[in-house]
Amino acid sequence: MSIHNSCGLCRVELEQVSVKSGTDILLDNVNLELHCGQLTALIGRNGAGKTTLLKAILGEKKYSGKIYYEKHDGKEMKRPTIGYVPQQLLFDKNMPLSVADFMISAKSKIPVWIGYQKTERQKLKKRLSEMDCDHVLDKKLGMLSGGELQRVLLTMAIDPMPDLLILDEPVSGVDATGLDLFYKKVTFLRNTYHIAILLVSHDLALIHRYADKVVLLDKTVAEQGDAKDVFATKAFQQTFGYFSGEDTKWTL
Repeated sequence: MSIHNSCGLCRVELEQVSVKSGTDILLDNVNLELHCGQLTALIGRNGAGKTTLLKAILGEKKYSGKIYYEKHDGKEMKRPTIGYVPQQLLFDKNMPLSVADFMISAKSKIPVWIGYQKTERQKLKKRLSEMDCDHVLDKKLGMLSGGELQRVLLTMAIDPMPDLLILDEPVSGVDATGLDLFYKKVTFLRNTYHIAILLVSHDLALIHRYADKVVLLDKTVAEQGDAKDVFATKAFQQTFGYFSGEDTKWTL
């Protein structure tokens, strides 16, 4: 697929990234590269440091070591644009807030009850249509399905189009149809805009199908490579059991 809008980022390099909390070691010398045009899946047991690593990259957690963003010309990118989709959005589902109101309020300092221009609405509809959810524009936020809400959050995370897109278990609680659609949309973004994508997920079958690279984390990088190779390692099997290579079938 041709690249319509290539980002300026070439790669992200994490060098000896460590995080401590008192005497507890949360991350220990993580060495990792993320490349643009690549979907990297981060997997591991609970407590392996996945969320801590995301927070370090997002600047929400102090760390030692280095996180370096390199442009295509080999120079450092000082202020990369990072998009983020959380595991869940906590809000009052009874609020009379439409998707359009929610999206505009997140981007504007002007209260949504003052109103907004027709052109803004048209832009929102166009952006949502790329994620196959323009039909939810006037729907109340609390009435969205899990898959619809996550695609709305994904639409917001790519405006402006980021150099690095971070997805933190973004389809937790989403049904099988929503899961597959979400991954297809993420793949579309990777192919079309050539951005680097870091995904935390427990959906091993879909990771096996869609990820370009898999990183098994256990406070440090235990294994990394393509899904087939990582899933065949002893470290993976000790963590997750044996993966058959078929959808949703693996044994402990």
